[in-house]
Amino acid sequence: MDLGGRCDDDFDPVECRAQLGCECRVVDADARRTARRLEESRLPREKTLGNYDLDRLPAKVRTTFATLRDGSFIDRAVNVIAFGNPGTGKTHLLAGLGHELVRQNRTVLFTPTFQLVQRLLSAKRDLRLSQELRKLDRFEVLILDDIGYVQQNREEMEVLFTLLAERYERRSVLITSNLVFSQWDQIFKDTMTTAAAVDRVVHHSVILELTIDSYRARVARDQARGEA
Repeated sequence: MDLGGRCDDDFDPVECRAQLGCECRVVDADARRTARRLEESRLPREKTLGNYDLDRLPAKVRTTFATLRDGSFIDRAVNVIAFGNPGTGKTHLLAGLGHELVRQNRTVLFTPTFQLVQRLLSAKRDLRLSQELRKLDRFEVLILDDIGYVQQNREEMEVLFTLLAERYERRSVLITSNLVFSQWDQIFKDTMTTAAAVDRVVHHSVILELTIDSYRARVARDQARGEA
């Protein structure tokens, strides 16, 4: 049998079929593992890079994003923050990256930030916050979607800060936000806590600024022109 898995005349047919069968089982096991990780990731199934127009991105962002696709940033616990106005494709872009990372056998969890905050707050009230943080720690990548929409009370702010502090320099966090860092006091309220949170997120990070028009607005304009 050659390196490509084909049978040659020098090999016994039974041995050859057994070898091919073994290779098929390995492929099946890999496919099942990927499917399981995709299910666990809770990534939006339709938000892949296959249906994202990367040409819409500013040239600098496009170049920077290309360096993330091999997943090596995860080994350095680098964070990724995508800023942009509503409709600019922040969620789709990072979800698409998440899909690629899952196919590379990375563990990923995608979650709206407000949902995760409530999950952590509930765990804290039940005195099991540490256990909940350990569950999240098994994910190499945590994608927090729409952190800028979280308007929290002090308890909610504290559990989000605890999460960011826990993952600092250990695990990667990918964040989408419609608020730039100077506006994160709207999230964390307290000036000192805001500064500490930003410091932990930014220290090892890649920042993607999507200074582009809303995709949804563009589609609406195109439809209006077509109907005119």
